[in-house]
Amino acid sequence: MLVTGSSRGIGRAIALRLAADGWRVAVHCSNNAAAANDTVSELGGAAAGVYRANLREAGSAASLWAAALGDGPVHALVNNAGIYNPLSFLNSSDAEFESNLADTFAINWEAPLRLSRYACKVFAAAGSGRILNVASRVGFRGEAGAALYSASKGALINLTRALAVELAPAGVFVAGIAPGWVETAMVRDNMASRLPDILDTIPLRRMASPEDCAASAAFLLSDEAAYLSGVVIDINGASYFH
Repeated sequence: MLVTGSSRGIGRAIALRLAADGWRVAVHCSNNAAAANDTVSELGGAAAGVYRANLREAGSAASLWAAALGDGPVHALVNNAGIYNPLSFLNSSDAEFESNLADTFAINWEAPLRLSRYACKVFAAAGSGRILNVASRVGFRGEAGAALYSASKGALINLTRALAVELAPAGVFVAGIAPGWVETAMVRDNMASRLPDILDTIPLRRMASPEDCAASAAFLLSDEAAYLSGVVIDINGASYFH
């Protein structure tokens, strides 16, 4: 199994949980090799290797998939890597907008799209395989200051649904999760002053943990969820329904 963005946060939690469930996990990072190696150390014998690829760059998805596949069979793909760069749609400069657009869609949309295409060709030929996409609550509901992020995650949600329909006859399972606020280092660093206001919007009165997300991911990738292809599970503490 290849889990993108698995050196930290949600991706790391997914990697560790899936390893506990018996999967061998290929760990991916973009830049933080030290964190990726820490994840590999914790995985122990369940680690299938560590792979470094900057998914902003053209051709990186192809090289990442080829490297992981070259080291052994890959039976599942988790498209977790993503970025969130807030941007004012009205007040950003053209240069800021274009830079944010290029980075957000390269990592959040084009990389998982291409990785899914490479994976489903292999999976369809084998008659089985699983793809899990990590989307976001804002892919359903939108959010001020996050137009590009919301659009990229909305596209990922609808890719999940379309591929589930198209690939079902080939034995390929496709599903997703859509977390709301998750307590990661990135959130703690950038949202500390907003935490009381954020918690006021969550009836459970806490952010999700990465392990909450990993539990849903592990369920969807298990045999028990075999009939749930196309599902995107919300993980938001009852803060949003659709």
